[in-house]
Order: sequence, then C-alpha cells, then structure tokens
Amino acid sequence: MQAIRVAVLAFNGVSLFHLSVPGVVLGTAQTAPGEPEYEVNFCAEVPGMLSSDQGIGLSVTHGLELMEASDVIVIPAWTDPAVAASAQLVQALQLAHSKDKLIVGLCLGAFVLGDAGLLDGKEATTHWVARDEFARRFPEVSFRPEVLYVSDGNIMTSAGTVAAIDCCLHLVRQRLGADVANRTAKLLVTPPHRQGGQAQYVEHPVPQLSSETHLSDVLAWARMNLASHLSLDVLADMAKMSRRTFTRRFKETTGTTVSKWLNAQRVVRAQELLETTELSIECIAGEVGFGTPLSLRQQFGAHLGTSPSEYRKMFCLGVHLKNEQRSESALP
Repeated sequence: MQAIRVAVLAFNGVSLFHLSVPGVVLGTAQTAPGEPEYEVNFCAEVPGMLSSDQGIGLSVTHGLELMEASDVIVIPAWTDPAVAASAQLVQALQLAHSKDKLIVGLCLGAFVLGDAGLLDGKEATTHWVARDEFARRFPEVSFRPEVLYVSDGNIMTSAGTVAAIDCCLHLVRQRLGADVANRTAKLLVTPPHRQGGQAQYVEHPVPQLSSETHLSDVLAWARMNLASHLSLDVLADMAKMSRRTFTRRFKETTGTTVSKWLNAQRVVRAQELLETTELSIECIAGEVGFGTPLSLRQQFGAHLGTSPSEYRKMFCLGVHLKNEQRSESALP
C-alpha cells in the first residue's frame, strides 16, 4: 500500500525540536502489515545548507515542489511571527490547500498558515505567548488559545512547543486509528492524550493597577484573603466607593466582573497550593474560598480544562522531590 507522504518545511533558524517531531512521532507509528506508513521528507524554499536554532547545519535537497507531491504538509514553529511568510511559500501552501492536502502548523507555524489565508473562518491555536498578536493579525480566525491542538477540516494547528507531539499523535489517530496512536504514545513514553489544555500552562502575572483608584490596594488585600467572604459590597466598602461606581471602575481596570475575577484568582491560588503543598483537595477548596471540592473542580475545569487531581499529578514534582529528600535524610 502507498505510503502517506509528509513534507516538513525547513528554514534558517528552524527549531530542531519541531523539525524532528513529525519524523519521530509519525515514524514511530507501527501499523499492521498491509496498512500505510508515514514517509517523512524535508523541503525548503531554496534547497541547500540551512542553519538550525542550535547552530547545527542542515542539508535539504527538496524545494517547495515536494509539497505538491505530498499528502501532509507540516510547518514547524516560525522563527519570528513578525516576519510574514514569503509570497513563494504562501503560493505553495495555497496550491496545496486547493488540492485538499492536510496542512499542519506547529506552534508559531500557525502564523504562516494565517499569512496564507488558510485559517480564515476556521478554528486554530498557537503558543500562548503569541496569543494577543495572533488574534490581532488574524481577526477572521476562530482563535482557540486554551487548547493543545485544533483540527478543522484539512487544517491542523498546535499550541506551544511540546504540544507538537500531541498534535502529531492526533494525526496518527485520525489516519491510522486509536490503537496505533496508543501504541505509538507508549513507545514515545508519553500520554496518548493529555488531560486539560494549554490554559493550565499560561502564566498569570498580577496586573499593575493605578494607585489613584485605591483598587490596587483593595485587590491586593482580596488576594490575601481569598478564603474570606468576599463580595461586591465588601470590596466596594474597602475602596470607599458606591456599589455602582466600584463596579464601573473595577470593569474599566480589570476588564472583567468581580465574581469572574475572584474565581480566576482563586483558581490561580489553588494551582499554587496544588504545586507546592500536600494539602488535600478539600482543604485547598476552603483555603482559596471555593468552600467545597465540587466547586473547586467545577471552576478548575472551566478555567483550565482539567481537574485539580490531574493538575497535581502533572505539576507537583517539587513536592515529591522534597519528600524523597526528607526520607533520605531520615535514614541512618
């Protein structure tokens, strides 16, 4: 049976990680006798020697014509989203798209697909650090910043860095079935499908607020007292404002409502406690002001797309290491 031909774009400064992920994941997929296998090759706008992000030289023999001869086209993380794709590359991608080939943008590679107009009217994602720029550049795209990957018709895009593996495993699942994808994941020593989405990896810096409104001090106090009964009236009194004025100024400053802000802050605090302590889920729910484990799970799922227990499994390595160190120090 004919192989599934994959063309991966290489360019100066390309990430070695993203360049290798399609070959590693798709090449690991072990199909039953008689079933198609993936055949991965590399192409460049100008064939020849290229330099990777690690300074390692790459010899690429195929030009963009390889895209026309392939079934799947993969664009790795673009070096600089501010630099638009060339007219030559855009034309090659548009031609491939017109022939209904599957086109994949890994991480910042989604910007290239956007430059080619392939994402208009479709769902797409990219690395969370570039979410604002992506949304600004491509307003016609249904942007999904919270997920690890999106498949919409013959277009696939992934979130940042390691999400490229999740995306390629999904590609295996689509073409060859769940059984092959699960076996591939086991060989790669990675989950076949990770719980949650990209939202759980996004940093949440504390915004700098104007001191003129007293909101900065009030919100700082609220963050320190999340376990308390915090309401619109309580915060308005703290700010020495009427309920109506506080509501308006709060929305102007934070861009959201008091209840939504409090829920988000409580989730962020719960993340910190899950990562750094051994407190039970029930105790954490009380510490952050959700009251019950059910409420914590509901808000955690709504904000991060995963559960507190799954989040702790993924991010509490530091706690386990400390426990191991304590156990070792206690040995005679």
